[in-house]
Amino acid sequence: MRPECTEGAGGGLLVPMAWMYAEYIADELLRTGDLMPPTTLEYRAGRDALALTIFLSEGPAAGPRVVARMDEWRSLTAYGTSWRDWVCARLDRLEAAAFESGSRNCDPDLELAGAAWRWLEETELLAADLDAMGPARADRFPDGAGGPAGEAEGPQVWTPAWQLGLPLGHLATHLY
Repeated sequence: MRPECTEGAGGGLLVPMAWMYAEYIADELLRTGDLMPPTTLEYRAGRDALALTIFLSEGPAAGPRVVARMDEWRSLTAYGTSWRDWVCARLDRLEAAAFESGSRNCDPDLELAGAAWRWLEETELLAADLDAMGPARADRFPDGAGGPAGEAEGPQVWTPAWQLGLPLGHLATHLY
């Protein structure tokens, strides 16, 4: 991939340090939680969702501040929050600011964050259908099979990757 923009008179390449640092923190949180193997798509979804949260949240996340920011990240990723809307609004604001400043194609952090968001939004993963589970489910299948043939673990649906990654990232912040 050829760079579209260089920085300064020396022509050096821009390095996406803010995004790489957010991704590093997210990866460390998930690895510490040991929730699933790092080679799975679910792990990637969790890492990207948490990295987006870290990258788009206000203020620096360096050094000892990471622990202080954990409560903020926990509240942003909590169930029932409008995380998706929050991410879209933040990305739109950053893209608009980059466009106004004329550096739209020169922000590698924003480029990588946008790519992560597109992957989370466009990729669907097979997950348990939580809406179809519950106490009433046992009444519908008294033989204890859990559902129709092939659904021994319960019914499954295709869901956007961010809907799996977000709770995983949230749990990782609790386990850290």
